[in-house]
Amino acid sequence: MPNLDKTVRLAAVQATPVFLDCERSTRKACSLILEAGRKGADVVGFPEGFIPGHPGWQELIPATSELALTLSQKLFRNAVEVPGPCIDALSGACREAGVIAIIGINEKRAGTTGSLFNTQLFFDRDGFLRHKHQKIVPTIGERVVHTPGTTGRKASMTTDIGTVSGLLCGENANPLFQYSIGLDYPLVHVASWPSHFGPGLALDGLGMAEVIAVITQGLAYALKCFVINSCAAVDSSIIDAYGLDAQARAFLEEATNHGGTCIIGPGGNIVAGPLPPGEDILYADVSLSDVIIPKFIHDFAGHYNRPELFGSILAAGTDSGTFRADETPASKELTAPS
Repeated sequence: MPNLDKTVRLAAVQATPVFLDCERSTRKACSLILEAGRKGADVVGFPEGFIPGHPGWQELIPATSELALTLSQKLFRNAVEVPGPCIDALSGACREAGVIAIIGINEKRAGTTGSLFNTQLFFDRDGFLRHKHQKIVPTIGERVVHTPGTTGRKASMTTDIGTVSGLLCGENANPLFQYSIGLDYPLVHVASWPSHFGPGLALDGLGMAEVIAVITQGLAYALKCFVINSCAAVDSSIIDAYGLDAQARAFLEEATNHGGTCIIGPGGNIVAGPLPPGEDILYADVSLSDVIIPKFIHDFAGHYNRPELFGSILAAGTDSGTFRADETPASKELTAPS
């Protein structure tokens, strides 16, 4: 049972990787972990695909163009093997800093020249890699680069402060994934985000920072937990790499003004941030006991739900292999009488 009287320090990284360079991006991630540890962080969240960078060019240039294929090849060559030297370095940094870390990477199968996954790594304070979550469905242009994840619906780990969960980008808005995570009763959730969305994704005039806030304030309210929003940043290396024409370059230059990294409380309120543009680490000291009253009001994994009423709806998804009601622990416990 976690000590809910404890105050913990949450840290959200807003930074740019050393673009498409695994070794140097790993060193930068380790440096940020150690910095967060020196400043007393208990949990640190990193952006999506931080090592060695997110394939944002797929939203801006033709996927079969020479530049896109060259960047995709470089991404594969610098993707992370699990286990491997990158994992060893990150493990050592977490152990030295004494922090829990969730870090976004591009993962490739060891010893292959094939598939890439959009992955979060879950490290505990001792540096052990406790869990690996692969994004279940790549988003739009990511589908050219990443294959659907194979690690299932689990996206959390048990730590000395309680359960810590994580999801990647649009997954944070997925209702079924929210419920799946809710069954593990997280106290802290890491939402990892890229440096920019595509030009056509400014829905109803909302910018990236506003979209992130809308999604994760609702997520925090539903899960009744703290949410660390960690956003990557755009810098000149990204602009030079795939700012192919004036329109793409202008979009990327505007994206340098995004910022948006923030930390949200279990009532959906922003408790720290959002950070302005640029690189930084955002901190918030929070009391874990703040989850109790919100959870007392709405426990969507427990008393404030009726999974036996919705089991037939979830079971209907089995035709497409999306979800099975019998995979939901609460559905097993609460079965409607025949």
